[in-house]
Amino acid sequence: MSILKIDGSMGEGGGQILRYALALSALTLKPVEIFNIRAKRSNPGIRPQHLTAINAIAELTNAEVEGAFIGSTKLIFKPRERLCGEFVFDIGTAGSVSLVIQAMLPVLVFSNCRSKITLKGGTNVPLSPPIDYMVHVFRHNIRHFGVDIDIKLHRRGHYPRGGGLVKLDVKPAKDMLKPIDKVLRGKLTKLFIISHCVKLPSHVAKRQVDAAISVLS
Repeated sequence: MSILKIDGSMGEGGGQILRYALALSALTLKPVEIFNIRAKRSNPGIRPQHLTAINAIAELTNAEVEGAFIGSTKLIFKPRERLCGEFVFDIGTAGSVSLVIQAMLPVLVFSNCRSKITLKGGTNVPLSPPIDYMVHVFRHNIRHFGVDIDIKLHRRGHYPRGGGLVKLDVKPAKDMLKPIDKVLRGKLTKLFIISHCVKLPSHVAKRQVDAAISVLS
């Protein structure tokens, strides 16, 4: 089978091209080569969170992989099959758990059985969606497409140490995803704020809440 080659420097030249390429390769079971990975970033190449996503999707697809190491700017990914079940993936740093979830979710949704995933890493880190967004926004919206997913936060992990713990429970889609028609914004019925801090007095978190309320009121 011929291999599809993708230039990772296109567009924003970041990690999203890598995540999309891996997800689509896993869904179609077609091999892909991504080069110039994260070429437009200050630290080009694969970072820990990308490596975890690569290894996770590789395990979920029994894939043959070349170039999967920190700093690599070229990756060859050859998936064989889509698997499901219980898995544990440890980013090992404060790499984003949320971005790893986004990368592996298409594979889990279109697998043949329910999957339970334990992820360890960063839950609230710069330049990625906080885990609270995944739980309270992403999960809610993706359910409109017929995706049955549950995301539970067991422990937060911050930069640079990480150490967060998140559990993911995904049921496979019955057939195709449902189309949605959301043209108008719904009526705002409730607003809540999540504020937390690390190695700081608790009044700092309270002050953040008060500041947000003053802006929104």
